[in-house]
Amino acid sequence: MMAEAIIELKSVERHYVQGPRKLTILNGADFSLKRGEMVALVAPSGSGKSTLLHTAGLLERPDAGDVILAGRACGRLSDDERTSIRRNDVGFVYQFHHLLPEFTALENIMMPQLIKGLPRKEAAERAAQLLDYMQIGKRASHRPSELSGGEQQRVAIARAVANAPLVLLADEPTGNLDPVTASYVFDALGALVRQSGLAALIATHNHELAARMDRRVTLADGKVVPLGSG
Repeated sequence: MMAEAIIELKSVERHYVQGPRKLTILNGADFSLKRGEMVALVAPSGSGKSTLLHTAGLLERPDAGDVILAGRACGRLSDDERTSIRRNDVGFVYQFHHLLPEFTALENIMMPQLIKGLPRKEAAERAAQLLDYMQIGKRASHRPSELSGGEQQRVAIARAVANAPLVLLADEPTGNLDPVTASYVFDALGALVRQSGLAALIATHNHELAARMDRRVTLADGKVVPLGSG
């Protein structure tokens, strides 16, 4: 039996107005992700990768079509409803880690859990488990400035999944790392996706890493299309 899609984009359109021009970025885009699946989004800069990620993650509202998350149509929900869904069901990782510099690695991972309302003790235990899983438990008390680039990005990944989201959306998560560190961080991310059953869409220019995912897609004329294998 085929696994059910955790997230679906159905005929999504996204337009921007620049002066007298209407710029079409997504034009009837269809896409779906299943639980435990890692999909690479490989496309040139300016093709709409960030727009696709932001729309899938409910940061931007589609101009037409819909985003279905865990069976729920989200495209026309209120801003408050969309914010609540993002907080609980969607994790984001960016090229730059965006860690809070005044807090330790442990505290950075605790933050989204505390915002969600978890008790501090429970949040700290979950954060410590995630740091151990990412093999940087010994760095829990270090602030971002005391961590290497790879360590910082692993903390950012742990923070993104701290609230056990259904979907992880990553925009060039290894883009600032050297090839060896990028491969190590990717392996840690992949293990986390498999273990937790996350559905992950990862935008990357790294074709070697893209080839290690379950499948690859690109954007062409505002639509999501398969990129092929190998």
